[in-house]
Amino acid sequence: MKLMVINPNTTSSMTQQMAESCKRLIGPDVQLSVVNPTEGVASIQGRADGIAAAYYTLRLIEKADKEGVDGFVIACFDDTGLQAAREVASGPVLGIGESAMYAASVLGCRFSILTSTQRSVHILEENAANYGFSQRCEAVHALNIPVLDLHSDSSYKLALKRSREIVKQDKSECLVMGCGGMTHWQESLSKDLGMPVIDGVTVGLGLVESLVRMGLKTSKACTYGYPIK
Repeated sequence: MKLMVINPNTTSSMTQQMAESCKRLIGPDVQLSVVNPTEGVASIQGRADGIAAAYYTLRLIEKADKEGVDGFVIACFDDTGLQAAREVASGPVLGIGESAMYAASVLGCRFSILTSTQRSVHILEENAANYGFSQRCEAVHALNIPVLDLHSDSSYKLALKRSREIVKQDKSECLVMGCGGMTHWQESLSKDLGMPVIDGVTVGLGLVESLVRMGLKTSKACTYGYPIK
């Protein structure tokens, strides 16, 4: 089985963090690639960044699909280019935002999302509504730390403090990490909070692997049919 996790931005250090989180999950029969485009934007913080990144992400997926990759995970919580990616890939394509919300909805009745910056909040609220999770998602909150600054110890301390405030305020039963750059916090944050903390990168990988094992592919019956040439 060939799977690919794509960090849609060009920052290779973030891609490496994702690879470290993913490698402990894959089975011995899985060939996993964790990649990023070499062109586009260094981080995705808003709609303009997302559109720029989506173009290069689609090109990566088209090429990998022709090379026999069976399933894909788009590792930006905005689900950058997700719907279009499903048109160009034959196998399943999951976004970490949608995947994380699905997981949170079956692990608790209500969940909150902690994302990186305020400008992502409305995007994630829209996505939650479009995916049918508005009644399960209590709120989306911003840590107000740029995506590329999420690797430091001080950022984690602030995230933990903010998470405790959010859980108390929202009375949520799960916390969803609303950025692929937070993947390395999942175990520590879950332990420190004493509740499920959902990382969409690893959840998305687990889900896409299961779909491929079941022989399920993206429907080409109508909406996600291949682009008309």
